[in-house]
Amino acid sequence: GADIFAAKINIEVQWASEAAIAAVERNGGKITCAYFDPISLDALIDPMKFFERGEPIPKRSFPPMEIIHYYIDPRLRGYLCDPSKLESAKIELSQKYGYKLPDIRQDPDYDSLFGPSKDPLQVFYGLQPGWVVNMKDSSILKPKDEDLVSYYNS
Repeated sequence: GADIFAAKINIEVQWASEAAIAAVERNGGKITCAYFDPISLDALIDPMKFFERGEPIPKRSFPPMEIIHYYIDPRLRGYLCDPSKLESAKIELSQKYGYKLPDIRQDPDYDSLFGPSKDPLQVFYGLQPGWVVNMKDSSILKPKDEDLVSYYNS
């Protein structure tokens, strides 16, 4: 499947093989490997069901120590990696797999596809931890209590 994959995507996954990373990047896409704790994963599996429960969006926990090495590795596109090492890891992989790495900054869809990245604490793009999504009223409730704001931002 990796040889015929032709989509340009920006995708966040928990784990990806080297071949999958190469397939995405060869087409001008972006792949990020990010850890999701059980509570965050439950919210992501069925967002509508989660939002209908009226619970605050959880903050994503950091990975356990025994697997954090995976998520700080730029070669594995870990979401906690040093961003300054990411470009050289992409070039190295493109050379290994024999493709020219596209300059995604020149892509006319760059802003819509690769806009701001999620914060490591965020579960949902564009929605902050602690917010409550009210589906019935089509509104978002944001905590105002300083202790709650501090908790969800730390």
